[in-house]
Amino acid sequence: MTLSLSLSDRLRPLAEMPPTAIRYVLCDVDDTLTHNGRLPPESFAALARLQDAGLRVIPVTGGCAGWCDMMARCWPVDAVVGESGAFYFHRAGDGRLRRRWWLDDAARRDARRRLDALADAVLARVPGTALASDQPFRACDLAIDIAQEVPPLPPAVVEEVVGILRAAGATAHPSSIHVNAWFGSYGKRAMALTAMEELYGLGPEDARQQVLYIGDAPNDEPMFAFFRHTVGVANVARFADRLNHKPAWITAHPGGHGFAEMAAYLTQEA
Repeated sequence: MTLSLSLSDRLRPLAEMPPTAIRYVLCDVDDTLTHNGRLPPESFAALARLQDAGLRVIPVTGGCAGWCDMMARCWPVDAVVGESGAFYFHRAGDGRLRRRWWLDDAARRDARRRLDALADAVLARVPGTALASDQPFRACDLAIDIAQEVPPLPPAVVEEVVGILRAAGATAHPSSIHVNAWFGSYGKRAMALTAMEELYGLGPEDARQQVLYIGDAPNDEPMFAFFRHTVGVANVARFADRLNHKPAWITAHPGGHGFAEMAAYLTQEA
């Protein structure tokens, strides 16, 4: 299961990460917590292990609102940032789920109308693309399938999709399986920092020092660029040439197996 890597010298094995004062773990989901489209048992157990060690755990994903609702209710996590920063969900002290949206109701309705029209344009112009199968459960963004349930599209075709979306004024970023697009001034990093401030009173500079972020794909690059402690699961290697800001350390194993590796190392150091 270990991958052979050929990354720059700036990417060091996880075992070289020095002892840290990490109090929070933010993590991507697809191909970071999951592996080959499934959630390995050791990955799920690692979430609980981190919480048991006293760390706050927040998935930060392009995943749909429907999935994020389930994660926030049922998983051993403290909150979930979803749809690339459109919202965060968390269970309040009374056990009820609270939803914090970046855009107000009217802005979300307008964005939905524009994105639906944009989806039609992309599917008509780029053969091989499809809507993500979870699109009906998305509240704020558009997800174009590029590798999940369609044959993986070549990088040039992915860039064509991104170009169409951006030309229409949308923000668009590819993940390992989708191109996510939205209208609004938010992103994974902006909403993650908002959640840290509102839930824990942690300002950006303290968050930069106390958070570990782990991910696998180009849409994680803003997080890799901002946080001091960043880890890539081994499959980040396939995007090495496309990342201007790489994670500081890398696991030996891919996906959720690499996440479990990181959790074991971090709780050992805690």
